[in-house]
Order: sequence, then C-alpha cells, then structure tokens
Amino acid sequence: MRNSELFNHQLASKAESIGKLPEEWLSVIYEEKWFKLFVPRELGGLGLPLKQALKYEESLARLDGSLGWTITLCAGAAWFVGFMEESIRNEFFTRENLCLAGSGFVGGKADQIGERYLISGSWTYASGALHATHFTGNCEIFENGNAVLNEEGNPIIKAFILKKEEVQILDGWNYMGMIATGSHAFKTENLHVSKDRCFEIIPEKTSLPDPIYKFPFLQFAEATLAVNILGISFHLMDLIEESFWKRHEYRKYDKKHQRYFSELLKDNRIEVKKHKKQFYRQIEKAWVELEKEGQISDSRLKKISKKSRLLTSTCRRVNSELFPFSGLEGAKTQTELNRVWRDFNTVSQHALLIFPF
Repeated sequence: MRNSELFNHQLASKAESIGKLPEEWLSVIYEEKWFKLFVPRELGGLGLPLKQALKYEESLARLDGSLGWTITLCAGAAWFVGFMEESIRNEFFTRENLCLAGSGFVGGKADQIGERYLISGSWTYASGALHATHFTGNCEIFENGNAVLNEEGNPIIKAFILKKEEVQILDGWNYMGMIATGSHAFKTENLHVSKDRCFEIIPEKTSLPDPIYKFPFLQFAEATLAVNILGISFHLMDLIEESFWKRHEYRKYDKKHQRYFSELLKDNRIEVKKHKKQFYRQIEKAWVELEKEGQISDSRLKKISKKSRLLTSTCRRVNSELFPFSGLEGAKTQTELNRVWRDFNTVSQHALLIFPF
C-alpha cells in the first residue's frame, strides 16, 4: 500500500493524543479517496467492488485500528450515495474532502410539514465526527405532528443527510480504545431540511446501477467490521510475538517454553487465516451471485453473517490466549502494543458481532 510508512507508531500516538486522525494521514486519505471507497467514479470516488474494498480496510486496520475504523465507517456512510436523490449526489458527493459520519441509532424525529422536514434529535457513536463534512442519522417520521406508522402499526424510520454546520458535535467518546476515531455524538434542534435530504436503504430501490448498492446492508456492515477486527488482530499478534522474544533476551526462556509459545502462535495464526480464507470465499461467491442474478440468495447471506461472526470470535479467542505472553509491555499505556490491545478490546465489543452464530 502506498505511503504505508507514514502510518507509524509516532503518528498513531499523536492521533490518540489529539483524539482524531492527524493532518498527515488525512492528506493521504483525501488523495487516495479512501473515504469514497464506494462512491461512483463519476462522482470522484473509487467505485470499488466489495472484496477489493474489504482488503483495503483490513490493510488499513492492520496499520492502525483508529485509521482503519474511521475510514471504514465513513466510507460505509458514503455508501448511502446509492440511495439518495440525484440532486444530493451531485451537490454533496463530488467534494474532494467528502467525509460522512453516520449513526445507526434512531435518535431523531422528522416532522414533514409541506415540502420540508423539521428535524430534532441526538445521535451516538458517529465515527469520524471531527473530520465529517456531513452526517447521517435515523429519524422517526411524523406528518404535521402526527406519527406515521406502517401497516403493522410501528413507527416508520428514515435516514437524513445533514451538513456539518447544521449539527452540534457532543463530546461523547470516552473509551479506553479507538480514541482517534472521534466517535462522538451529535445533535440538532428544529432544523428545516428539504425532502431530498431524506433516504431509505433499500437495495431493491437503489438509484445507481453498481452492484455494490444491491448488497444487503446487514451483511455489508458485518463484513466491513469483521475485516477491521481481523486487521487489528494481525497487528496485535505481530506485536505480542515481538514482545515475547524481547523478553526472552533477558529472561532466557528454556527451550520447552520457547517451543510452546512458537507452536501456539503458529497454530493460532493458521486458525485465523483459515477463517479469513473462508470469509473471503463467501464474499466472492456472493459477488458472483449479485452480478449474475442481481441479488444474493438468503442462504449465501446467512453464510456471510456466520463467517463474519466466526472470524471475529476466533480473533477474540486467539488474542486473549496470546496476550499474556506480551508481559508487562502490554500493560504500559504508552506502548504500541498496549494501544493496539485497547483498540481491539474496544472495537470487538461492537454489538453486531458479539455472538459467534
């Protein structure tokens, strides 16, 4: 990957200290269009197929957890371009420094009054909020003050795209890891927006021809999160191995202990790579189905969900088993190893991938 030497421990530490990605990284991100992985080329994006984008995200997460996660979540929010009005695509998505921060939380209410919506709400966990030019948030829909319900009597939920200057960012990201993602909350009050700012994520109704927008959102989200956890895990395993052999220089582990660690590390790496291969195989097969049939079978989607969760649970188990061999180096708060461990144990808590099935 170009410019990979720039994503080093020193700048990663700087990113953590300032709570966002540093300008040195952002300049590369904008140049390489990583926030626009899924934006069509005609709008200035990369327009990548899913597997290629996942490989990018895995590699970026291996360089630094906050780097990979911020790009993944912001690029994922920009994927919504496939469900927006043409007027919004042309107005917002052609910007070179476009960055969308989104929240899946239903934190707002949108009251349709004539040809506009009046929006108020507060949304959590918007990764990349401090870099965002736009925000997306889900709202319950009202019409002239009355809740709009579906046939089952449940509230209708739709998403909206908001400009940076229309929201207030709230300092709500106070966790031990993934600090540089700046995954803050945001809010707005009594904001009037035009109807074309509203969109629904329905693959069958995508307004763009690219296959990526027909990929169901659940499996899209599971896959993109799983490769971040995978990338961070590879980074962590490398650092644990390095720390163990540095300790050996002065502790002088006997041969049976050296052999035990080496075999454990080797077996665990093989296990993770096996599940990685199976995961990407399902992504490939799903993409072939999508291109040939225009949709992905339910059985294939279930396999993607299962492989995403199994890959994540394997990484969680492996990292837990290997971490004690890092020694106290893993507990020093200023070390790269500790930062990566904190990042992993924060990001792996994501509710979407907690269960292995």
